[in-house]
Amino acid sequence: MAGFGRRDFLKTAAGLGAAIAMGTTAATPASAVVRRAATDWVTLGESGVKVTRLAFGTGTFGGRVQRELGQPAFTKLVRHAYDRGIRFFESADAYNEMHEMLAEALRGIPRDSYRLMTKMRLGEKEPVPATLDRFRKELNTEYFDITLLHCVRTPDWSKTYEPFRDQLSELKSKKVLLAHGASCHGLMPIRQFPGNKWLDVALCRINHKGTRMDTIPSEGPGLGNVQEVTAHLAKVHAQGTGVLGMKLVGEGQFTDPEARQQALNYVFGLGSVDAVTMGFKSTAEIDEAIERMNTALNA
Repeated sequence: MAGFGRRDFLKTAAGLGAAIAMGTTAATPASAVVRRAATDWVTLGESGVKVTRLAFGTGTFGGRVQRELGQPAFTKLVRHAYDRGIRFFESADAYNEMHEMLAEALRGIPRDSYRLMTKMRLGEKEPVPATLDRFRKELNTEYFDITLLHCVRTPDWSKTYEPFRDQLSELKSKKVLLAHGASCHGLMPIRQFPGNKWLDVALCRINHKGTRMDTIPSEGPGLGNVQEVTAHLAKVHAQGTGVLGMKLVGEGQFTDPEARQQALNYVFGLGSVDAVTMGFKSTAEIDEAIERMNTALNA
């Protein structure tokens, strides 16, 4: 300690304080801190399926926003997302024509470099294997990483759609799909998500304001119950189900940039949302989403 004066002490104390503020110590320099990113690959619960934390959604207002871009502009958008590192793309049978438009946009890109999620209508009359065969042709793929029951709305959804669930489980055993689950619309169905171990993946609406979120009935007026939905998501995540968030910016209603940042800060601060899907209509929106997610993830 010889020669260690007051000035040296103050320098050392200041350095240590800065290191603590940055979450580092002498043993863990700033350069070693791992930063999280929107384009990181993450595993969805215990499903074993890895996706990028941000997915490119094709269903804004039922796919209308993406369809109206036209194929050339939509392809350019998808390729921009891919080049920026988004490798998770999601669609649904209900998003008329979007299966085919997404397939065209992804044409020529190695299938093992990205992940695909689709959703099947609950009113589907044909057997599930036939439906998935049609989806595979439309999306030009041999398999789906994730297939969901689309928009479950009732408290008895699990029992009502048990035949669909059984057929999806059989197709999972044959590797036609790697994970199955449901997308939720309403407080009544989400109350049945905790404890349902059939759900490999749950796609749920979540933002800090409750805009376009779950109510009773499923699409009722007013704001959704953020507190209740958040509590259910924590339980669903804890049981090993992969949780995907949607409607993060109120389906485009958060026009204020700060509100969009607050929304992302809230969702990724929960610790119960593995990945999210967002719909885009421009390359600028993709770039902004990545930037704001990166900020939220490292707040």
